[in-house]
Amino acid sequence: MPDPIASSLTRHRQGVLLAALGTLVLSFDALLVRLAAASAWDVIFWRGLLMALSLTLALRVLRGRWSWEALRDGRWPAWAAGAGFALTLMLFVLAVLNTRVANVVVIIASAPFFAALLSGVFLREWVPLRTWLAMTVCLVGILVVFAGSVGLGGWLGDLFALLAALTLGANLTLLRRHHGVDRLAVVAAGGIIACIVALLPASPGGVGGVSLFWLAVMGLLQMPLALALMAEATRYLPSAEVSLFLLVETVLGTWWVWMVLGEEPPPATLLGGGLILFTLLLHAWLGLRRAAVPAVGNSPR
Repeated sequence: MPDPIASSLTRHRQGVLLAALGTLVLSFDALLVRLAAASAWDVIFWRGLLMALSLTLALRVLRGRWSWEALRDGRWPAWAAGAGFALTLMLFVLAVLNTRVANVVVIIASAPFFAALLSGVFLREWVPLRTWLAMTVCLVGILVVFAGSVGLGGWLGDLFALLAALTLGANLTLLRRHHGVDRLAVVAAGGIIACIVALLPASPGGVGGVSLFWLAVMGLLQMPLALALMAEATRYLPSAEVSLFLLVETVLGTWWVWMVLGEEPPPATLLGGGLILFTLLLHAWLGLRRAAVPAVGNSPR
C-alpha cells in the first residue's frame, strides 16, 4: 500500500521543481524581447505563431494527439485558459517595451497575491499561513524595489504589467481548478490567439534576420518550455504557491538585462530582490518539511 506521506512529499517536490525550472526559463523573457528589437505587435505575432507550432508538434510527438483535439476535449476551461495565456503574453510584451524591465518584473511579481485571493474566493483553497507570511514579506521586497524605480518608467507600461499580473494569477487559478485540461494545448492556444490578435497591427514581413532569430528562440524554445512547466506545476501545487516562484523573475529578469544590455537597476532593486529570493527559498524549504510530516488538525503552519 503506498505511503500517503511519501506520496505527498513527492508531489510537492515535483511541483517545486517544475515551478522553479519554469521560472528560470521565463526569466530570460524580457531580455529576449529587448534583443529582438522589433515592435510590440511584431514580437507578439511571431512569438505567438512559433509557440503554437512548436507546442502542437510537441503534443503530437509526446501524446499522440493534436492541440485542437486536446482543446476540444478540455471544452470551455481549456479555451478560457488559452485566452488568458494569450492576454498575459501580449500585456507582458507591451509592458517591457513601454517601461523599464525592473518595473515590469516587480509589478508582475504581484501575481501570487491575485492567485491567493482568487483561489480562496472561487476554490475555497485558502493558502497556509506560511504562504501568506511569505507573500507579505515579499510585498515589502517588491515595495523596496519599486521605490528605487519610481519615475524611471512610463505609467502605461506599469499598467500593462499590473494587468498581466492579474491575468496570470487568474489563469493559474483556473488551471488549478481544472486538472484535466492539457497544459501544452492551452499554451499553444494562447500563442495562436495572440498571433491572430496581432495580425492587423503587426508587420511581420518587415522583421529583420537578427530579430527573427531572437523571436524564434522565444517562440520555439523559451516561452513554450517556461509556460508549459509553470502550467504543469499547478497539478501539484496551489496556484498561489506556483505563482510565488515568479518572484524569482523580479531578480533574475532584471539581472539578465543588466548583464547583457547594461540596464543597471538601482540599489533598491538589489536589496529588495535579495529579500524576495531569501523569503522564497525559506518558504520552499518549510513547504518540503511540512509535506514530510503528517498534518495535525486543520490549522495551517
